[in-house]
Amino acid sequence: MWAAGSYADVAEHVGDVPPAHLLRVADIARSHAVLDVATGTGNVALPAARLTPDVTGLDLVPELLDIARARADAAHLDVHWVEGDAEALMFADETFDRVLSVFGVQFAPHHELVASELMRVCRRGGVIGLVNWTPAGLIGRMFKILGRYMPKPPAGASPPPLWGDEDHVRSLFPGCDVSFERGTNPFRFPSVEDYMTFFEERYGPTIKARERLTAEGRWDDCRAELRELYESMNEATDGTFHIEGEYLLSLIRR
Repeated sequence: MWAAGSYADVAEHVGDVPPAHLLRVADIARSHAVLDVATGTGNVALPAARLTPDVTGLDLVPELLDIARARADAAHLDVHWVEGDAEALMFADETFDRVLSVFGVQFAPHHELVASELMRVCRRGGVIGLVNWTPAGLIGRMFKILGRYMPKPPAGASPPPLWGDEDHVRSLFPGCDVSFERGTNPFRFPSVEDYMTFFEERYGPTIKARERLTAEGRWDDCRAELRELYESMNEATDGTFHIEGEYLLSLIRR
């Protein structure tokens, strides 16, 4: 799904505010070993490499890692890129001081397994820092609409926006010191239609939904619901498109 379209283009729209927010509160020292899980095109790993020389970026999609490598080379940054699964991290126990993810781990289907793996590879005294879309925000509400049209997820899989719910995150890390901050990421486009077309052509989940629902003759209905959502949330008053997508930043102290 994430190799479909061009997630690199989407990543540019979330590459500034959320990663900077997380890195600011994660308190990374030059001596820290950092893991960016589901790094995508390196939005967290690359700026982290300016703070410490020991950064690893992991992702399941080799095409995204190729882009991350090219970005690192262009910026003269040294990052260790690894192809791997957030549900089965190949690292030894307590390898990293900071384990981070921005709009990444929430798309792994088995939340309890992911949380267990994040905890396992984080050193005692370390920090797990996560940024995820909230259920009540733009992306969470988009997924809710898509979920009404698409087949139910397999048994044991959990909806991605649950990672943006404070109670759910606490339940994934029992006994840990968990704190939260909230923020928003700006989405600005010339019009609502431009925003919709952009995601329909580049964002894997939307691409796959459109393909399936078009074949079933239901895409027009789904798209109409999505448009209604976007128009209701649009803050622009000049005919353009501007929505602040809410996210939850979770800090889990090991």
